[in-house]
Amino acid sequence: MNLKTQFIMKDFKKYYHIPAPPHDVYAALTNPITLQLWTGEPAVMSTEPGSEFSLWDGSIVGKNLEFEEGRKIVQQWYFDGQPEESLVTIILHAEGEGTSAELRHTNIPDKEYKDFVNGWDEYYFGNLNTFYKE
Repeated sequence: MNLKTQFIMKDFKKYYHIPAPPHDVYAALTNPITLQLWTGEPAVMSTEPGSEFSLWDGSIVGKNLEFEEGRKIVQQWYFDGQPEESLVTIILHAEGEGTSAELRHTNIPDKEYKDFVNGWDEYYFGNLNTFYKE
């Protein structure tokens, strides 16, 4: 069995509405202090391309690839034994008084797909949405 048949990869794309302007949402996703406020867990984050990051006390780790302040974040997320990079791209669009966050997550291992979709909906953007509503 070759490596390609061992790993079935999926992609996920979704838009989330956050009741805060794009600049604030960008800061919440890139500033380690703000990240810890809305996740409730220690975070390691930098906007320096090539830097490593860690969220939810190490549950999510990877490398920061690209940033456009107030608009775009591109990261590589690590999965053990995965043959291809898993890329996360978040693009922020002003929408009324809030932000439409466009999420694209590519190359998610099939066996972890449902957990990641739930994590994005409930913990990542769900918690961020709650943070700005309070």
